[in-house]
Amino acid sequence: MQLTDFLGLIHPAIAVIFVFPLIGMVVNFAWQTRQRRLQNLAGNKSKIPPIVGSEHRDLGKWLTSAVVGLTLLGLAYPIGKNILNNQLWSKVPFQVVFILLMFAATIICLVLLYRANQKVWRAVFATLTGAGLVILGCQDGVFRRTNEWYWSHYYIGLSAALLMIFSLAIVQDIYQDKSHRWRTIHTILNCIALLLFIGQGMTGTRDLLEIPLGWQESHIYQCDYVNKTCPTLNPQAPK
Repeated sequence: MQLTDFLGLIHPAIAVIFVFPLIGMVVNFAWQTRQRRLQNLAGNKSKIPPIVGSEHRDLGKWLTSAVVGLTLLGLAYPIGKNILNNQLWSKVPFQVVFILLMFAATIICLVLLYRANQKVWRAVFATLTGAGLVILGCQDGVFRRTNEWYWSHYYIGLSAALLMIFSLAIVQDIYQDKSHRWRTIHTILNCIALLLFIGQGMTGTRDLLEIPLGWQESHIYQCDYVNKTCPTLNPQAPK
């Protein structure tokens, strides 16, 4: 394996080692929080400690940061590889500077989203963070599998990241809304996000099988993916 191959493994490795276990903990605390709330509403004394609610909220914030960071990392690898292979810094330096600024701006907007208290600013920074991910995802080098968008690792991952950003933006509204409308929206959207994360596990595994090593690219990319055939070398003449 070459250095580029090892760099390509950083994104899935972080997902397996850190993000997916974090998803499991967030889901576990979410379930306990709901069970405790239902038991209290029924007039029963719950054995679930009240700290599960705050733990769920705090871990949820960590999860949002992890998902957005992982998405940025997953985009940085193919975009950076495209820049290096095509020497874009000498051909279109403005585009390279723009891409770097977009990465920085997206991270800054996410940090400001955590710090924002007023609803309007939370909406602004959440929108800018999501827009940054979308704009970066539209850059050359990113494999989007648009012809199969419903089974695309890129589109599923981007959708999950946007849902995480939205969930972070409405955290304060959940606790302030006495009608529990925002809590219901939060529950529904995060159930969808959980399904998307499961899809990410499946599509990510598939993509790892499809991505060739660096020294194999010149051969693999000559294959006909529609007819599932690859060119064969001419047999050597017998000596």
